[in-house]
Amino acid sequence: MKTSTLNIRTPEGIVFSQPIAGPVTRFLASFVDQLCIQALLTIVGSIIGIFAVVNFNFAIAFYIIGYFVVSIGYGIALEWMWRGQTVGKRLLRLRVIDVEGMRLQFNQIVVRNLLRFVDSLPLFYFVGGVACWLNSKCQRLGDIAANTVVIRHLRVTEPDLDQILAGKFNSLRQFPHLVARMRQNVTPAEADIALQSLLRREQFDLVARVELFGELAAHFRAKVEFPPEAMDGVADEQFLRNVVDVIYRAKAEPSAVEAISP
Repeated sequence: MKTSTLNIRTPEGIVFSQPIAGPVTRFLASFVDQLCIQALLTIVGSIIGIFAVVNFNFAIAFYIIGYFVVSIGYGIALEWMWRGQTVGKRLLRLRVIDVEGMRLQFNQIVVRNLLRFVDSLPLFYFVGGVACWLNSKCQRLGDIAANTVVIRHLRVTEPDLDQILAGKFNSLRQFPHLVARMRQNVTPAEADIALQSLLRREQFDLVARVELFGELAAHFRAKVEFPPEAMDGVADEQFLRNVVDVIYRAKAEPSAVEAISP
């Protein structure tokens, strides 16, 4: 049965969903890539044409080698440098990832691109298209061999912090010097993990959610040591909300200011 999403379960039992790209979108991306490849081959042909005046056979042999280097190397080089994307995939907002959600390896990129010639047989990616329609994860033969899948890379929108932070008293703001140190010690990646965990809290199993927030709270508590009065009675999830609040909001909202005013 064909599915529209790829569910990746972490060792902690947390499930992340990624939308799978369909055959039509992938074909359009491939069409754009083919135009790019043809443009590169035209440039290669123009350069080799100069050598044809000296030795025609040498020029033909060099062009054949150049054809295979460009045809195969285009996908390998861009998918490795752009983390699973080519020009066509970027325009159509697609990305190649590992089926298990692991980091995409270079050998996976090589395998899926080498088998592209098989998928393109007999023409217009007929073999690859049929494989995509029949495969539950819309994988062509190259994807199956490389254990990869193509997903739709959705546009990132500005997070609505009010849905997780509105009306919450933040005890950390009573210590602005420690808040400034927290912002300095937390990396953008760590801040994003904290924010995404709160935005997706309803998608997690109850036990996994408690464990996740416990680990994240312990991680951020180790960044800066706040006084006991800022931490007493604050649950792990609420502490994480407070951390996200002070990181993403440089100044307290009016309601928070009123809450801490004497």
